[in-house]
Amino acid sequence: MTAFIIWALCGVLFLALGIYCFFTEKQVGFWANAKAAPVTDVKAFNRAVGRLWCGFAAVFVLLGLPLLTNSTVLLLLVSVPGTVLECLVLMILFTRIEDRYRKKK
Repeated sequence: MTAFIIWALCGVLFLALGIYCFFTEKQVGFWANAKAAPVTDVKAFNRAVGRLWCGFAAVFVLLGLPLLTNSTVLLLLVSVPGTVLECLVLMILFTRIEDRYRKKK
């Protein structure tokens, strides 16, 4: 139970990041130590990234549900590979969002 609570709190932090993205006026970044590419519509871009983080948070918490069963097999077959796959999908979706809103030179 404690492990799931910690997992869910991490999901809440991702949700908070998504909500922050909705309300910030400045363009949000995604990649660490990288300057964000200029975008055409900052508000729409931030909303898209906010939705991305909120969706990530919801799926992340769902992937932690096997922690409630105390089943190591479920944890290794669902939570671990699911989280890795979810992170890959997050990066792919962000690059699509960035391509959609990037300023054309």
